[in-house]
Amino acid sequence: MSSLRAADVLRIAEEERVQLVRLQFTDILGTTKNITIAMNQLQTALENGIMFDGSSIQGFVRIQESDMYLKPDPATFCVFPWQSHGKKVGRLICDVYTADGQPFAGCPRGVLKRVTEQAAELGYTMYVGPEPEFFLLKTGEDGLPLIETNDRGGYFDLSPVDKGEAAREEIVFALQNMGFLVEASHHEVAPGQHEIDFKYEEAVTTADNISTFRNVTKMIAAKHGLYASFMPKPIVGENGSGMHIHQSLFQNSHNAFYDETDSIGLSKEARWYLAGLLHHAPAFTAITNPLVNSYKRLVPGYEAPVYIAWSSSNRSSLVRIPAATGPGTRLELRSPDPSANPYLALAVTLAAGLDGIARQLPLGPEVNDNIFSMSESQRDEAGIPSLPGSLERALTALQENAVIQGALGPHVFENFVKAKTIEWDRYRTQVHQWELDEYLALT
Repeated sequence: MSSLRAADVLRIAEEERVQLVRLQFTDILGTTKNITIAMNQLQTALENGIMFDGSSIQGFVRIQESDMYLKPDPATFCVFPWQSHGKKVGRLICDVYTADGQPFAGCPRGVLKRVTEQAAELGYTMYVGPEPEFFLLKTGEDGLPLIETNDRGGYFDLSPVDKGEAAREEIVFALQNMGFLVEASHHEVAPGQHEIDFKYEEAVTTADNISTFRNVTKMIAAKHGLYASFMPKPIVGENGSGMHIHQSLFQNSHNAFYDETDSIGLSKEARWYLAGLLHHAPAFTAITNPLVNSYKRLVPGYEAPVYIAWSSSNRSSLVRIPAATGPGTRLELRSPDPSANPYLALAVTLAAGLDGIARQLPLGPEVNDNIFSMSESQRDEAGIPSLPGSLERALTALQENAVIQGALGPHVFENFVKAKTIEWDRYRTQVHQWELDEYLALT
């Protein structure tokens, strides 16, 4: 995490001749919002925060409680590597506070901070490395995305097949200019699908980075006449986009997940944490896979995990243990997708793991067989359950799980479920094109 302080922000902004600063925050559903201030307001914002109308934000407060404050985190300051109308623009990520100066219970960043503080009380620091995927789609004359990719490339392909390479490389350069440590970027399996991986950081910083990454990717794609979509499954018959989350806990600069005496290098804390992830997976899936469309990706045959199991090698399992050992020992949760609110997704998975440690949940046996090729009876015999098959089922599991609800807090839990229930009802009452194609002429 950056060590910038308010005085550093003011100095750098003046040296870089920044004209405007965007104060960014995230709503409950994961959408990035921002208020732009002039440089002459920056010191005030850093010292006292900036007031805004919280009643206008999804899931925040009622109109009679509308006054809220954005308090910038100086460590998040950066200057965008592009200009707006020839002027430099800076960025600060903010926490949301109520009018009486208290942290707002509905601020997703605050939710993650609260759960990481609980981990800190136990001596743990969570580190996370994400692997977000996205599609680069062509756009129509109106600028809206088409279900048409700009290439027919496949896994690790190069130009000229990978026509998104130029856009992807510019995204990488922009991220590096903003302080990201980009580890790899490549074309993914589906046409027009890409992945950019950046180095693990402490949980709140990683969530900030995921949010920033999505915004930067969309901005650069638009410069190339493309639309960057983080929709989990935009194209029928192709792999969907995931966001694998590599996570570990450290204690006093030591990886608490590593035990050199264990057959696969996992400590007892790692095994308990892993058991917690598996135990709470049905409930946190509503958060890590929050769209109706998310469950079109979570089906057999497209590499996305469907079954709740773990393995040190099997990529059909929900959680995989990468080969790295020592400081690099970690768990790879493979179900989340890039539409998730990163703050809430990391908060609920951390809470699930911590509950596993607190209760010392027993870890079931490793599954090395290809789960996709197993019959239903074989999976039942092996004790391998499935993730929820729809947003409706995931919401039901969430509403039955006190640990994940506790991680979210009452405000976020209630408003998230309310919004997603409306989304599901809108979906299930629509007449879709598939139904018309399948039934209209037959009835």
